[in-house]
Amino acid sequence: MKAGIVGLPNVGKSTLFNCLSNAKAQSANFPFCTIEPNIGVVNVPDPRLEKLDELVNPEKVIPATVEIVDIAGLVKGASKGEGLGNQFLANIRETDAIIHVLRCFDNDNVVHVDGSVDPIRDKETIDIELQLKDLESVEKRYDKVKRAARTGDREAIKEEAVLQQIIASLEQGKSVRALNFDGEDYGTYVKPMQLITDKPVLYLCNVEESAAKAGNEYVEKVKQAITDEKAELLVLAVSTEADINELETYEERQMFLEDLGLEEPGAAKLIRSAYALLNLQTYFTAGPKEVRAWTVLIGSTAPEAAGVIHTDFEKGFIRAEVISFEDYVHYGSEAIVKEAGKMRIEGKEYVVKDGDVMHFRFNV
Repeated sequence: MKAGIVGLPNVGKSTLFNCLSNAKAQSANFPFCTIEPNIGVVNVPDPRLEKLDELVNPEKVIPATVEIVDIAGLVKGASKGEGLGNQFLANIRETDAIIHVLRCFDNDNVVHVDGSVDPIRDKETIDIELQLKDLESVEKRYDKVKRAARTGDREAIKEEAVLQQIIASLEQGKSVRALNFDGEDYGTYVKPMQLITDKPVLYLCNVEESAAKAGNEYVEKVKQAITDEKAELLVLAVSTEADINELETYEERQMFLEDLGLEEPGAAKLIRSAYALLNLQTYFTAGPKEVRAWTVLIGSTAPEAAGVIHTDFEKGFIRAEVISFEDYVHYGSEAIVKEAGKMRIEGKEYVVKDGDVMHFRFNV
C-alpha cells in the first residue's frame, strides 16, 4: 500500500518527501526536478510501540511502515501527454491514495509555474487533468457496456446507469470520490475501474512558518473548496519541517517545536494521516526477541492478519490469542494479563482491532 505525493511543479513535494523518508531526493527551484518517482519506506510514529518496548524490553523493536512515492510535477495538458503527463498519470495510477500538495505561501524567491500563488487554481489544474484521464477510461468502458445493454443484458443496463452518472460528474468537473454509490454498485462497477479521482486524497497546504499552527487565508480557501469532496486537509510548513529534520539531537528538535508552539513535527502527523488514508491499522506481536507493529487493512480477520506475518500462518490458522493494548499496559505483562483472565481466544471470524496484541496458533 502506498501514497503518492502529487502537485504542480515546485510546490514543495520533493522537500516534503525528504522530510518524510530522510532520503535525499533532488530538490531545486525549477520545474520537473523530479522525473522518476522516488519511493521511501517511512516508519509510522506510534507511542504504543514505545510503551510495549518499555514493558517487554525486547532485543529489537520494529515499527509499522508505509510507502510514500514522490511523483513528477504535473502541468496543464498532462492528460494529453504535455510535460511529463503520461508518466505522471501512470505513476499516480499505481498508488493507493494521494497526498496533494498545494502551495499556500508567498515567496518571491520561489518560482511558481503559473506566475502567481493561487492554491484553488492549482488544485483545479490537477483535478481537471485527472478527471479528463478518468473520463477517457470511463467512456471506453461505456461504449462496450452500452452495446451489451442494448441486447437487454440486465447487468449491462445497471452498469450503464452507473457509468452515465460518473461521466456526467466528471464532465461537470467533479471527482468520482465525491459521488455517493450504494455499496453493491460501488464494489461491482466503480472500484474495479481503479479510477484516479476515486482514490482517497489528503490535501496538504504548504504554508510559511508563521502559519504552521493556525493556517492562513489560502488555507481557508482550500477548506471551502473541498467541503463536498470527502477529503482530508493538513497544514504543514514544509521548509520548517526540513529545518527540523536537519537538527541532530532530539532535544534540539523539541526546543525548535516548542518555539513554534507545536507538540510534534508535522511530518509525524502526515505519516499517520497517510496511514489512515490508506485504510490501514496496526496490531502488535510482543515477545523477548522482538516487539513489532504489523500493518493490516481495517476490517481484516484474524487469519488475514496472521497471513501478513507468513502465508503458512493464514493457511494453517487455528486460533488467535488476543490482548487489548489497554489491558497489556494496565496489567504490565502477558503473564499477569493471563492470570487476570483478560487474554481472549479468538477464531477465524474475529475482526482485528487497532492496537490488538496477538499470538497465532497454526498447523501446516
